[in-house]
Amino acid sequence: MGFSGFLAYPVFAAELLGGIALVLGLYARQVALALVPVVAAAASVHLPNGWAHTSPGGGWEYPLFLIVASVSLWLTGDGALAARRSPRFVPGA
Repeated sequence: MGFSGFLAYPVFAAELLGGIALVLGLYARQVALALVPVVAAAASVHLPNGWAHTSPGGGWEYPLFLIVASVSLWLTGDGALAARRSPRFVPGA
């Protein structure tokens, strides 16, 4: 794939800890944005396998969905039930 095998460990840690933070609602906007490059790299690895996730080796549509969902969460913001809400940016304040 062109990536070092050692990179699997930090990628696994980022995906695991980021997923836990998203589920718990801890700084979900920042975590969602930080995970976009990680998932984009995963999508690039799966590009040769085709579209369907059920393809041998997995497809690239699920990582693409995760990118769209992460960007959507970043744009819409934390929900009302988030454990730790991100600070709001107020222009001119």
